[in-house]
Amino acid sequence: MRITPYHRIIAVAAVLGVLSSCAGRPEGVLIPTAAASVSGTSKVDVLVATTRRPSETPGVLYSGERGAEPAITEIAVSIPPDSAREVGQVQWPKKLPANPDKEFATLSVTPMQKPQAHRWLHDHLPKSKRVMVFVHGFNNRYEDAIYRYAQIVHDSGADVAPILFTWPSRGSIFAYNYDKESTNFSRDALEDMLRTIARNPEVGEVVVMAHSMGSWLTVEALRQMAIRDGRVSPKIQNVILASPDLDVDVFGRQIAEIGPKGPHFTLFVSRDDRALGLSRRISGNIDRLGQVDPTVEPYRSEFEKQGIVVLDLTALKGGDRLNHGKFAESPEVVKLLGNRLIAGQTVTDNDVGLGDRIGAVALGTAQTVGGAASVAVNAPISIFDPATRRNYGDQVDRLGRSVGNTVETAVGR
Repeated sequence: MRITPYHRIIAVAAVLGVLSSCAGRPEGVLIPTAAASVSGTSKVDVLVATTRRPSETPGVLYSGERGAEPAITEIAVSIPPDSAREVGQVQWPKKLPANPDKEFATLSVTPMQKPQAHRWLHDHLPKSKRVMVFVHGFNNRYEDAIYRYAQIVHDSGADVAPILFTWPSRGSIFAYNYDKESTNFSRDALEDMLRTIARNPEVGEVVVMAHSMGSWLTVEALRQMAIRDGRVSPKIQNVILASPDLDVDVFGRQIAEIGPKGPHFTLFVSRDDRALGLSRRISGNIDRLGQVDPTVEPYRSEFEKQGIVVLDLTALKGGDRLNHGKFAESPEVVKLLGNRLIAGQTVTDNDVGLGDRIGAVALGTAQTVGGAASVAVNAPISIFDPATRRNYGDQVDRLGRSVGNTVETAVGR
């Protein structure tokens, strides 16, 4: 048999499927545990909206198939004491019932209608009046999305009311096209949910964070809102796209249609993301947004023009073999999410461990600063911030001249 590019892609997909498999996890982890809360554990209450079809399997709740109508559920998750777990990791139960001392456990599952969901939001809004909506990515089951988001909320310490939007993913590496069409299926539902949250007079700000293929769904929903309403709601101030599985050309059109009054975008990218590498091959070898190098053209100029901040995680060691989940599994990134990004604050070199050095990648001056820049380039997280480029341009010029003068003096001697 002749080996074609298609067969190679299937072979790669099979390998990635093995690497990302969830073998050993018990089915039905969303069956509430009867155990009382254990000392030292934490509880995260998440409001979950879904376009999935209900499942008849106990503890699964919703399948990967598409539902007739969106459904809402409140789910409380217990997280083990910090001494028993690593930040950035979900400790899945090895068997049921889960052991709350060492594993994530489901405490309660409460189906809701819209009036009850409004009441939940009233009761869970923090003093910041900030809501964070999370949209998961490709190859996620219902329980995957819930436990992952509970982990992000807990580990980041985010001061938010957490809402999860979970769309019909079959949770299979071989269901890429089905999952992609499921995001299209879910655009109206996400748009409607975001509009409803933003129109709530008690809500002050909405942050949207999306991972992988969920980025396509998120930006599409915002684009639709901008077209339908004339602009994205001003309460939706910040959008964080982690490892976005999004065609760069399509993203450019989406941003243009959202318009200049749209939310501020922050991207997490990583050039060693193996999952996005496969997606690129499947999608006609067009760059995926989550794999670009923000310091090279045309991306550098486009990001600067649009005011998009990019955090390059390529040098950061990933917690998974695909390097696709660094945003949630890296303690450094989770800390950034909670301390700065979710609050809509600017991330600086100090936040990523560069001290008072100028971030060469953030400023786009690695080629001019010389040895001083190499230290910053080798940092685990590099920032490309257009505002930083503008604000510190003169400072960089002075530093470049200083380095040049030092070299000239040394040569003269």
